[in-house]
Amino acid sequence: MILVTGAAGKTGRAVIRALAARGAAVRALVHRADQRDVVTEAGAREVVTGDLRVASDLLPALEGVRAVYHIPPNVSPDEVTMGEAVIEAALAAGVERLVYHSVLHPQVEAMPHHWLKLRVEEALFASGLPYTILQPTAYVQNVLGQWQSIVEEGRYVVPYAVETRLSLVDLEDVAEAAALVLTAPGHLWATYELVGTEPLSQTEVAAQLSRALDRPVRAEALSRKVWAEQARASGLGEYQVETLLKMFRYYERFGFSGNSRVMEQLLGRPARSFGSFAAEAAHDS
Repeated sequence: MILVTGAAGKTGRAVIRALAARGAAVRALVHRADQRDVVTEAGAREVVTGDLRVASDLLPALEGVRAVYHIPPNVSPDEVTMGEAVIEAALAAGVERLVYHSVLHPQVEAMPHHWLKLRVEEALFASGLPYTILQPTAYVQNVLGQWQSIVEEGRYVVPYAVETRLSLVDLEDVAEAAALVLTAPGHLWATYELVGTEPLSQTEVAAQLSRALDRPVRAEALSRKVWAEQARASGLGEYQVETLLKMFRYYERFGFSGNSRVMEQLLGRPARSFGSFAAEAAHDS
């Protein structure tokens, strides 16, 4: 049995689907009971609820589990507390290994949610628990959050300069890699950067969207002040807003670049390109 934490999110559901496709038995840990259906539909055989911040609450979820895939909530100030609780509970339960869903370049202190993941990696190193660490970059699927305006208005809007270059990765590739390291031997004590594309400027992203949709799409920079106002109005918490603003500033100044070779070696095939993803998304829209 493999336990997936944070199972109801898009990453958790993708990992569950990939594990189920490999015939693995998955137990999904969710935060709320009303999230049970989405993880069951993804392929989880069992579903439990629990608080990732409390190690004692996690022990029932870990009964009979041989491996854990730990996905923390996005941009959480409790990242380290949750990571330490999962590690403590996994050790107490005698889990054979823990795979941690970290992030590309956790060493960057200027992005606090990255820096907190580095602290969890450090705790994992010190625990003695056999581990694998996956460090994905930003997902190509993130553009789907504004797909309607891309399709209907031809506008691709980002809160940083359109010249900003970012390496991306397809979530389905990440999920396949996660399922592989959870079910195949030879991946203990490894840290893998998961990157799918070369660093793309936002203008290049828009150009690939244009080709996929067969209509003009232009990249536009949104004022970070306006972005923050919109984010707060949508209900995003102050910690999340301020942390993401720091990330956007870092992106604009330094970019966010990685190499796809590790991903390709893991999967035994080329990583999915942004153009391929965009073409499929356009076909489905």
